[in-house]
Amino acid sequence: MFIGESGCWLVVFLGYLLQRLRQPSATTPIDEIAYEPVNERDDSDVDDDEHDNGAALSTSQTLVDPTNIIAKPAYDAAPIERVPLAGWKVTLLAMPAICDICGTTLMNVGLLFVAASIYQMTRGALVLFVGLFSVVFLKRHLGAWKWASLFIVVLGVAVVGLAGVLDHKDGLPELPGDTDPDNDTDLRLKSLVYIRAAVSSVEQHTAAESLLGFFLIACAQIFTATQFVLEESIMEKYSMDPIRVVGWEGIFGFIVTLIGMGILHAFIGSTDAGRGGYFDARDGFYQMFHHKTIGITSLLIMISIGGFNFFGLSVTRVISATARSTIDTCRTLFIWIVSLGLGWETFKWLQVVGFALLVYGTAIFNEIVQPPTIAFLRRKRHIALPE
Repeated sequence: MFIGESGCWLVVFLGYLLQRLRQPSATTPIDEIAYEPVNERDDSDVDDDEHDNGAALSTSQTLVDPTNIIAKPAYDAAPIERVPLAGWKVTLLAMPAICDICGTTLMNVGLLFVAASIYQMTRGALVLFVGLFSVVFLKRHLGAWKWASLFIVVLGVAVVGLAGVLDHKDGLPELPGDTDPDNDTDLRLKSLVYIRAAVSSVEQHTAAESLLGFFLIACAQIFTATQFVLEESIMEKYSMDPIRVVGWEGIFGFIVTLIGMGILHAFIGSTDAGRGGYFDARDGFYQMFHHKTIGITSLLIMISIGGFNFFGLSVTRVISATARSTIDTCRTLFIWIVSLGLGWETFKWLQVVGFALLVYGTAIFNEIVQPPTIAFLRRKRHIALPE
């Protein structure tokens, strides 16, 4: 994950090279410089002519040339001056990187003890934590409809997860052929075998283990919400391109991850009990470099994570962390659509209802559509106005 984020520096370096190539060289010979005639008219004469022409225009005349329309400024009239994020202040980005490590680790560990549908429902609470932290720490103000839209998003995620729970009760279909993935050459069948084995292992967990998984995933949402709010707070005070922010977070996260991997491998992974387990770093690197499927998947995940965090930080910088969390929740819809196309999911109307609530709540929060009461009051006011 953090290698993919660090890969954003390659994009920054390529952009720097392109910028250098486009700039004219300072050592260009004098006879290669293009000739440009000097304007014989004085600038003051041009200003006087423009003033006279402007005075001659009647107040009833209107310039209809679209090129004369003044462009809308990108920022407000009195923008907040941001301090460049440089020097030791760059280490501030280590805090959201550490929160990212904690949140991702807790979610993955929690997923080992609960079903994917429960994981998805619990993960939907992220928008509430981000909204709450934005109000408490960033002093944001969320109106009643903003909070209502966040609860609609959570309800939509819960309905989608409920559909998965109800469908899970029907059981998994029997797989044809040899169910040993090591002796099967069909990649799709091997994937289904692994998924079936994972779901079967989840079914065997006790109630205490399921409760532990739910608790870990809920705590992970707190860390992720803290990450979003910290990123918004830093980018509000300091000036830095989002792609550089992602690159620095990748570097700090990669360093912390390497330190953690080394410590856990030394004390747990290298022992007889921990060899071949989660903390065996040597076995992990061996699988990544000696299994083609794992290596290609890891590379694609790196590219995906880098782009995902870049676009997410861009939304945080332009809008807010809460808006980012609501939009991020909607990616479940696109995952579902792709899964339907690949045959990994079956169509269920309850999921459609959940996704409709999810999209509707996101649209209300980001003011794409108006809440029903506001739309009704505006329509009523428009009718009451005299013609």
